[in-house]
Amino acid sequence: MLVARWVIRFSFRHVAAQGSTVFRPTACPRPIKAIALLVLTVTMNDRATRLLNVRDGFGGLDPEEGLAPALRSRFENGIECRGEVVSWTPLSETADNAPGRLHDLTGWECFHTSFHLEDFVPVDKTYADGPIIGLDGQRTLLRQGIALARELGHMATALSTPIPLRCIIATNETNGTFRFHRIRPDESWLNDDLDRYEADHLVVIDLLSAS
Repeated sequence: MLVARWVIRFSFRHVAAQGSTVFRPTACPRPIKAIALLVLTVTMNDRATRLLNVRDGFGGLDPEEGLAPALRSRFENGIECRGEVVSWTPLSETADNAPGRLHDLTGWECFHTSFHLEDFVPVDKTYADGPIIGLDGQRTLLRQGIALARELGHMATALSTPIPLRCIIATNETNGTFRFHRIRPDESWLNDDLDRYEADHLVVIDLLSAS
């Protein structure tokens, strides 16, 4: 299992919505309201380390082509906070009663933020009994997920009280998934030992505001 940490400087703007807080990525040049520092802590299991060919540092993990257009449109409305939970905008109507039937708040967020990367990122597939995504396709999905995590960090640091977020990106031969949740000291969605997920290439990115 591999862990690395780096700091990124972001400029941001924010848009407030009644009853909640919404943050959208800057799509074109606008007056800068503030500068924020973001610490990204990246952890990946050995399978992901080998797939991404990570040896000396984490340079080059972002996709050369940038974030896929369809994936960018997936989060163009930003993220939204209500009460104790955070999710994509618009929030589910169940947010006011979270976690509801789910185990905890982290479980609620992971359920409502999860989506399949291959639905938005074009990758080659073969079909037998179902879709099979090769290693090149899985590598593409991981890199796109990492790029999306950085965009989420852009939005999270814009909060008046920044929210620490954890992004979870996983790929295997059938799909790639992305989800995120607020980091809470007494809740976890994953096992601490990422190498226990033997079927997945797994990358976890913690987004923390640097004071």
